[in-house]
Amino acid sequence: MAREVQRVRIGELARATGATARALRHYEQAGLICSERASNGYRVYDDLTVTRVRNIRYLLSAGLVLDDVRVFLPCLDGDMAAAPPSDKGLQVALERLAVLNERIAAQTETRDRLSAALREKTGARPGHPSSPDVT
Repeated sequence: MAREVQRVRIGELARATGATARALRHYEQAGLICSERASNGYRVYDDLTVTRVRNIRYLLSAGLVLDDVRVFLPCLDGDMAAAPPSDKGLQVALERLAVLNERIAAQTETRDRLSAALREKTGARPGHPSSPDVT
């Protein structure tokens, strides 16, 4: 026997998933979730969207961005945390990790240049009580 689909409003979906209503609208605009409009104009979602939103949030918390999450559309409605990763999913994660590593390296280089400039101009010594916190 088919399961009866329940409809939930955006606030209920937000509470059930820990997402904000603004984030849910953003996911919808990105094409990751869908809603219908009730007769009163409110957005209503299929209650199965709870799983999809939790998976989106799981992927985002792992460091992916919404563009990366699109690759996972075919499996967003299942238990992603327990499922083995796909080759495409691993590739996306590796590419995102490379981007993050590049950004961290650039930020570290910038911090080091600023720190050196401060030491040069102020004579600050890292860890000295009268010095600014310069690494």
